Amino acid sequence: MAEVPELMTGMQLVGQGGYDQLVLRDDLPVPTVRQGDVLVKVLAAAVNNTDVNHRIAWYAQGGAASGSETPSGHLAEGVWKGGDMNLPRVQGADVCGRIVATGEGVDATRIGERVILDPVLRNPAGYLGADCDGGFAQYVRIPAANAHRVESPLSDTELASFPCAYSTAENLLTRSRVMAGETVLVTGASGGVGSAVVQLAKLRGARVIAVTVEAKAGLLLSLAADRIHRRELSLVEELGNNSVDVVIDLVGGPDWPELLGVLNTNGRYAASGAIAGPVVSLDLRTFYFKDLTLYGCTYFEREVFSALVRHIEDGKIRPLVAEIYPLSRMADAQASFLTKKHVGKIVLTV
Repeated sequence: MAEVPELMTGMQLVGQGGYDQLVLRDDLPVPTVRQGDVLVKVLAAAVNNTDVNHRIAWYAQGGAASGSETPSGHLAEGVWKGGDMNLPRVQGADVCGRIVATGEGVDATRIGERVILDPVLRNPAGYLGADCDGGFAQYVRIPAANAHRVESPLSDTELASFPCAYSTAENLLTRSRVMAGETVLVTGASGGVGSAVVQLAKLRGARVIAVTVEAKAGLLLSLAADRIHRRELSLVEELGNNSVDVVIDLVGGPDWPELLGVLNTNGRYAASGAIAGPVVSLDLRTFYFKDLTLYGCTYFEREVFSALVRHIEDGKIRPLVAEIYPLSRMADAQASFLTKKHVGKIVLTV
C-alpha cells in the first residue's frame, strides 16, 4: 500500500443554499480503503449540473429551476431548501486520478494506474458525490470495478471532462438505439453532455442536428454536427413535422411539445436533463398516434462506461475543456458554469 496521509483537503457541501454552503476544509479524514475498493488520489474533477442541483435542492419536486440563482448567489425567494442528501458531502462525479492503495481482494499491482471513475455505484445503487463522497477532495474511495485504467496522452484535466458527461451521452444513445443513417436532434448541444452526444452520435453514423445559440455554432460544426438549429427558432417551422428519428433532450422547458412534433412515427425520445424547466406539457394524442417511445436515462450498465474508455483510448472523441479552476475556487467555477456561456466542461485541479 502506498503512503497516504491521514488528513486531506476537500470541498464540502454543508447545506443547501448559496455558495456559502461550499466550505473548503483541510482536516478531512482520508477514506479508509475497504474490501473490494481502491483509494484514488484525485488529479482533476469536473463540475456538473448535479453539483449545483443538489446545492440548490433542485431535485426535490417544487425546488428551484436549474440555474435559478440570483446574481448574488443566493436562492431565489421562496425556493424549497429541503432534500434527502446526507450532509456534509464531498461532491464530484467526474474524476481523473491515480490509484494509491487497494483493499482486500484487489490486485495490488493496480497501484499507480491512472484511472477515470465510473460514477454509477452498484450494490448498493448510488451515485458518486451524491450518495457517497466524491472527487472534490485530494482522495476518493470507490469500488475497484468503477476505476477504469486509461492509456491516453490526454492531460488529467482533459480526462476529467469525460466520465459523467460522456457516459451519460453514451447511455442516452444506447437506450434510444441510435443507428447509422438516422437523424438525431440534440438539445443543449453546447453543454458537456450535449457536445458529447454530438460526437458519439456521429461515431454511430447518425446525422446530427445540434440545437444551440449562434455564437456556439462554429465549434459544434467542428465536432461534426451536420446542421445547427438556433434555439430561439421554432423546431417545427424550421425542420418540419416528422423530420427526425431520435431526440436527445437535456433542456425540457416550455417548448418541449415541439420535440415530439418533429419526431417521426416510431420515433424515440431520451432525456437526462431539464435545464430550461422540469415540468412540460404532453399531448397524449401525439404520443400514441405516433407510436413514440420515451426514455428517462440516469443509471447505466458497466458496458456503457467500458465503451467510453475504448473511445478515449482509440482517440475517437475530443475533450472539450472550457475553463480550469483550482479546487479552492469552486464557487467561481459554479458561477461560471451557471452562465452557460461555455462549450464543454469546467474542470477543477485538485
